[in-house]
Amino acid sequence: MKHLWLTAKLDIVESLRARWFMIYSLVFGGIVALLFAFGLTESRVLGFIGLSRLLVTYIQLSMAILPIFVLITTVRSVAGDREAGVFEYLLSLPVSLSAWFWGKIVGRYLVVFLPVFAAMAAAAGWAMIKEVEVPWEMFLYYTGLLAAISWCFLGIGMLISTLARSIDVAQGAAFLVWLTMLLFLDLILLGILIQGHIAPEVVVAVALANPLQVFRTAALMLFDPQLVVIGPAAYVIFDYFGGPLFKIYALVYPVVLGTVAATGGFLLFRRGDLP
Repeated sequence: MKHLWLTAKLDIVESLRARWFMIYSLVFGGIVALLFAFGLTESRVLGFIGLSRLLVTYIQLSMAILPIFVLITTVRSVAGDREAGVFEYLLSLPVSLSAWFWGKIVGRYLVVFLPVFAAMAAAAGWAMIKEVEVPWEMFLYYTGLLAAISWCFLGIGMLISTLARSIDVAQGAAFLVWLTMLLFLDLILLGILIQGHIAPEVVVAVALANPLQVFRTAALMLFDPQLVVIGPAAYVIFDYFGGPLFKIYALVYPVVLGTVAATGGFLLFRRGDLP
């Protein structure tokens, strides 16, 4: 356990020195600053006032930005060390492969999630200073969604990094995965399946296998509890899940998917990189 935390600390230090981390932090901090600048915390839109409106906007922007940032930066972890030829050096140290691999995951998770959470916490703190009502239930659930989706794409990124033999291949695969998930939100996927006259239950089940779709639907549910915006698919979701159960599913499923991907990456890493 000691070696795991030392590896995590090393990954955090390396990330803090990297330019991508500065850009990453500025992006999410800048989003919140712009939302404040445009007065979203004081406006009323569709019945939402104060911080609620800012969180709704922030979560939608995070859905597009967070996954690709996590994937592109994470896939360099194993592939980069392999391409640089440092594994022989790493294996000579008294650190197990499991401590090194999971330590990098823990360190990278803290690095990618904390700036996102810090931006939300800053928004809540500023709202309290301005005596604007803070919707704590929505704030906490959004935090959970962001934590779950960060872990999900971190696990997928580590799996890709383990499979790829170079940084270029890893980054190309990461972009392809993100683009596929983004394109196969309910627009393209549902159009293809409906043209094939597939049962609605199957269509929704396939759509909800996409963690981005799960994230988006759960976020929408907070300000549109009946999911009117997604049309008839809402009936299938409520028939099979119900509102409260789907909110739990939206938190658990990405975590499970990310854990499975990370575990698969570790098993492949241990089998493929041991001498």
